[in-house]
Amino acid sequence: MMPDARKPLIVQVVRQFLPNRGGLEDVVANLCHSLPDRGFRVRVVTCDRLFSEPERGRLPARETIDGIEIVRIPWRGSSRYPVAPAVFRHLHEADLVHVHAIDFFFDALSWGRVLHRRPMVVTTHGGFFHTKAFSALKQTWFNTVTRVSAQGYSEIIGCSEADVRTFAPIAGNRVRLIENGVDIRKFEDAASRVPTRRLVTIGRFSANKRLPLLIALTAALKARHPDWGLDIIGVPSDLTVDRLQAEAQRQGVETAVAIHKGLSNSEIRDRLAKASLFVSASDYEGFGLVAVEAMSAGLLPVLNDNTAFIDLAARHPALLLSDFADLTATADILEAAHARLEARGDALRAELMGAARTYGWSAVADRYCDVYRSVLGPAAAPRSNLSFDETAPAR
Repeated sequence: MMPDARKPLIVQVVRQFLPNRGGLEDVVANLCHSLPDRGFRVRVVTCDRLFSEPERGRLPARETIDGIEIVRIPWRGSSRYPVAPAVFRHLHEADLVHVHAIDFFFDALSWGRVLHRRPMVVTTHGGFFHTKAFSALKQTWFNTVTRVSAQGYSEIIGCSEADVRTFAPIAGNRVRLIENGVDIRKFEDAASRVPTRRLVTIGRFSANKRLPLLIALTAALKARHPDWGLDIIGVPSDLTVDRLQAEAQRQGVETAVAIHKGLSNSEIRDRLAKASLFVSASDYEGFGLVAVEAMSAGLLPVLNDNTAFIDLAARHPALLLSDFADLTATADILEAAHARLEARGDALRAELMGAARTYGWSAVADRYCDVYRSVLGPAAAPRSNLSFDETAPAR
């Protein structure tokens, strides 16, 4: 086996990472955990403050969390486009740089590649089209700055079919699909065994998730049956806990809506054990990772009909779609979903959990490593005989 010091080093560059929790952070962490057994070393370079907890101050410049080496750098400006030029100081040991998301790092490392001279790949993670705000400006930026920046990357990895469709016109055959892997062990089989009228949603408290709409939906459901309730689980972003609680009070459902900030995975499992249905009113998703996590828990997802969720539901007919702006129609679908669970809950639970297993990290990690080897050529490590054990505890 190749000594660790001779294994190629993949530097993952991402604007937020552990101890912050979210879909992007989970994807990068799971990829990092899978690389050593496949012949690669790994290091993460990220920003030194958490966007969701600015009062926390600067985190350590270097730290190891769950076995992952993390380097943190200062930044300024907006959390949407954090400017962090110190990233260039931490690439000299890299054999390959893997950028996550379309932001400052994507642009700067491409335009500055004459300085660092490292091969690069990028995973799109939905680009920057998460809301319709400033859509004309975003399209102009995408077709000018993003188009030029994309030329600096050997491979552009779309994490959804929607992302591939978006990036293919500016990058052609350098775009390939690798859908996000999902840690299906995290919430596996956690949902209530008995059908309940408890809804749950998980994710950042951001504008595109349209959480106030879910609160209004809960009010509409409670007018039909008093048992309906909602758990909102995540971390603050554009929306704060206070604002969501104020909305619940305005809708008259403050006792039915519980807002949970920064729960651990074990605490989230405790909440899922009281729920049967997962809901998302999100008007944009890069992939829909959290919906797959919900499936792994045995929750029945009812999802807003955005492009990513439409693509996901086309492969998994058990998933239900609705236009969440139509509260009456969505309430009808949720009532019908609860009736389905009462009629065939065990079979439906098994179907959902089985579908989620196809998104396990083993195959996804192999596909990423194939990209690394293709870009690195002879410098890449040979394929290891070890495989990523989906049942092993996370490191």
